[in-house]
Amino acid sequence: MKKKLKWLLLLGGVLLLVVVVMGILQSYRSKAEEKYRQTATPTFFLHGYGSSYRAEQQMTDSAVKAGAATTVVRANVSTAGKVTLTGSGWNSKTRNPIVEINFAGNRNRNYQTTASWVRRVILAEMKIHHFKKYNFVAHSMGNTTFMNFILNRKLQTGMPQLAKQVALAGSFNGVIGLDDQANRNSLSANGRPRYLTENYRYLVNQRQNYPQQAEILNLYGNLEDGSNSDGRVTIASARSLAYLVKKRGKSYREVELKGKKAQHSALHNNQQVNRYLINFLWGK
Repeated sequence: MKKKLKWLLLLGGVLLLVVVVMGILQSYRSKAEEKYRQTATPTFFLHGYGSSYRAEQQMTDSAVKAGAATTVVRANVSTAGKVTLTGSGWNSKTRNPIVEINFAGNRNRNYQTTASWVRRVILAEMKIHHFKKYNFVAHSMGNTTFMNFILNRKLQTGMPQLAKQVALAGSFNGVIGLDDQANRNSLSANGRPRYLTENYRYLVNQRQNYPQQAEILNLYGNLEDGSNSDGRVTIASARSLAYLVKKRGKSYREVELKGKKAQHSALHNNQQVNRYLINFLWGK
């Protein structure tokens, strides 16, 4: 009899624990639903030159932890452009899914090629989920790839609508040590750079193709060390995005982050960046 009572008490304790845990989870979900929009719109994250999906994980983990996003899928792209999706995917009940893009050819500077890879990733997900809108977040040269994708009319055939774009440390008009140098460039009153790289000149000629419904958040760093840069990308290069999109997109906002934590590679591990990104993409 005592043994039976012991098991009943143990079972009751387990059931009580389950109820408490479920109540906490439901409360957490309710709070997240109050703070963040609940949509089926996926958000794609793209790393920069020589990097990988690992550079995106601190940002994506932060979004999931905050309750702003609910699942993460990875899209691996081979050097030949073949897309392989990993992860549990998402269903009709999933809200604010995230897709981390991982380029095996992460040192490829042929932006028309890497832009076509972005298209293949989106198409691969569309075959499964049939979404009509998407968001896009890119770091460093990932932004150059994305701009070559979004401004290319041919690559936009059959694509869903871009809803929101987040640019982080975007090398839109050059990289220090490659095709730019600290304090060499400046922007005119209308935002046009004084010096244009070859790729930026191409983007300027295609800027009329930028989607009018898109909202843009441009985050860039300033080490405050006299270089007017984040160590790799100058403020002038990062702010060159405005000349491409400001008169086309629905809205445009710039945010300058300052100090040591605004260093180029540190920006995707920056808590301020996480807050700006989460609120912009999903905040009510």
